[in-house]
Amino acid sequence: MHLLECFKKYSSKSTFIFTSTNKVYGDLINSLNFKEKKTRFEIDKKSPFFKRGINEEFSIDKSVHSFFGSSKTSADIYVQEFGKNFNLNTGIFRCGCITGENHAGTEAHGFLNYFVKQVVTKKSYKIIGYKGKQVRDNIHSQDLVNAFWMYFLKPKKGEVYNLGGGRKNSCSILEAINLLEKRFNIKVKKKYINKERSGDHIWWISNNLKFQKHYPKWKIQFSLDKILMKLCRSYV
Repeated sequence: MHLLECFKKYSSKSTFIFTSTNKVYGDLINSLNFKEKKTRFEIDKKSPFFKRGINEEFSIDKSVHSFFGSSKTSADIYVQEFGKNFNLNTGIFRCGCITGENHAGTEAHGFLNYFVKQVVTKKSYKIIGYKGKQVRDNIHSQDLVNAFWMYFLKPKKGEVYNLGGGRKNSCSILEAINLLEKRFNIKVKKKYINKERSGDHIWWISNNLKFQKHYPKWKIQFSLDKILMKLCRSYV
């Protein structure tokens, strides 16, 4: 609120970008029809979300949120309303898993970076719930910043975008483990906690279609494999 008020008062012709999160959708996503596969949970192929993922029309209400997700939801709505009510250039980006070589990943956040760090430094990785079959899509920070830049050059008022790696950059924890084990012929040390985190998603893939329609020059440059290899090299 302090930032928004100062933006409105001192720099109202500029552009305000808020990095929100897919966690604003809470666990309502878990009520969709999922099937348990060998290495991941997968949504039914007949679902409108199968090919492209979750879009911005999905409800953020009637669900359990983590407190992280709750605080992001509050800020998300404030940024929207400042744009709509005061005619300001405010953009909200609800991101999947943001990652990159300089990301300070931790156990609670930054799944892919933290996972690679634990593997490369030969430490144990803790899998929290869902048998390690929970799915995340991963977007490199450079791809995200490129999206921010395009929005900055041609901003809109209180607009919301889901933005992530999409289906091609999605993986479960088990699949990420399998990828590194096969690539480097290693055995990943892991621990399993049989309790899910509050408000955590079984499955998340971002639908980037709305942003791509508004900014057709933007596209994903970093594949999942390229991200993983860059992360591995950063810890060697």
